[in-house]
Amino acid sequence: MDGKKLAAISRLGQVPSTVDRQILGLAVPALGALVAEPLFVLVDSAVVGRLGTTELAGLSLASTLLVTVVGLCVFLAYATTAVVARRTGAGDRSGALQVGVDGLWLAAGLGVVLAAVALVVAPWAVGALGATGDVAGQATTYLRASAPGLPGMLVVLAATGALRGLQDTRTPLVVAGVGAAVNAVLNVVLVYGLHLGIAGSGAGTAATQLAMGVALTVVVVRGARAAGASLRPAPGGILAGVRTGTPLLLRTLSLRAAILLTVWVATSLGPVALAGHQVVNAIWGFAAFALDALAIAAQALIGHALGAGDTGLVRALLRRTLAWGVGAGAVLGVVLGGLGWWLSAAFTTDPDVRHAITVSLVVAAVLMPMAGWVFVLDGVLIGAGDGRFLAAAGMVTLVAYVPVALAVRAWAPEGWAGLAWLWAAFAGVFMLARAVTTGLRARRDTWMVTGA
Repeated sequence: MDGKKLAAISRLGQVPSTVDRQILGLAVPALGALVAEPLFVLVDSAVVGRLGTTELAGLSLASTLLVTVVGLCVFLAYATTAVVARRTGAGDRSGALQVGVDGLWLAAGLGVVLAAVALVVAPWAVGALGATGDVAGQATTYLRASAPGLPGMLVVLAATGALRGLQDTRTPLVVAGVGAAVNAVLNVVLVYGLHLGIAGSGAGTAATQLAMGVALTVVVVRGARAAGASLRPAPGGILAGVRTGTPLLLRTLSLRAAILLTVWVATSLGPVALAGHQVVNAIWGFAAFALDALAIAAQALIGHALGAGDTGLVRALLRRTLAWGVGAGAVLGVVLGGLGWWLSAAFTTDPDVRHAITVSLVVAAVLMPMAGWVFVLDGVLIGAGDGRFLAAAGMVTLVAYVPVALAVRAWAPEGWAGLAWLWAAFAGVFMLARAVTTGLRARRDTWMVTGA
């Protein structure tokens, strides 16, 4: 939109339908890219699963470790999006792309280090999860075969963050979609055609991720050259990326800790609750993609508006993106709550587990609008570069959740009722704590730091 339209929005405190289209224009492709990534694990599971139970169990352990490592490095995307969007809004496209280039160097360097560490500590890491014998051997084989792809995985995060900051979510969608298709073909060829077993699956995924990293790097480099940005790593820029990313890493650690605590409590509630939790958590995760896509749109738009120095537009965008988040959460809640019994049938035939899934999905569904509020506010504050607050708030909300989770473990009954209480604690208390902390922050103006 041009300057006159932005000024009009600021004066009126409203966002017209053109910005609604802009929100969807960013969120829908972002959603596609987010959904494409889990397909890598699904494809690997389908291919390796036909090799045998031992191989599939090994894949489960190894992929859990990889997903955790990559998930902790998501700050590479979030921090880059915020800074690139801010500089773009300030009219400094060259500086914005320089940040993108520095992010690529940081991601590549970190990826090489993590790959080397993974190759060395793979047996120990697998053993720490309790694996022994053939399962441990298969997990170690997959982890070592896929480790060389870590630089590609992290470069994809950084490049995607840079492109989101430039309000381009379509390119990451195309690369993710093509990558998922190539990964499927490559896995089949290496595992069954060349008979490489589980190592072939890991190698295929690593090669695909490296290719995706190269493809997105080419896009960012072309943009940097066109804008006159340097392609050399700037030590100051890389250190700035580390400083910006560290608080977001701490925020992510607090979220992971809450998720692990929830799994630990579910385990104590018996096999029915644990099995039901696995399904409910998976469905919640896929629903979260839609809300996360709106958060990504909020990151890019808020960062751009702050860079332009337009606080009126920031407030208007805040209200509008929150409306989208709560509305999307309400729609998802109706779908999940209404289809819970039928959704459970796709995962299990055990009537007790199905009952546990259905009841817990209703609990989660009722609280989904609040989750939409939380996800969008997270995106807004990340887009504003308010990482330090988010890190502190993450620890506060974790501290608030721990005694509630422990109370569920101590007093909730086993089976479906215990699982329902656990999801009331996680989707209710934990998300409410996040909603309150981020909501109070958003009401003030201290996070609205303008300019590049």
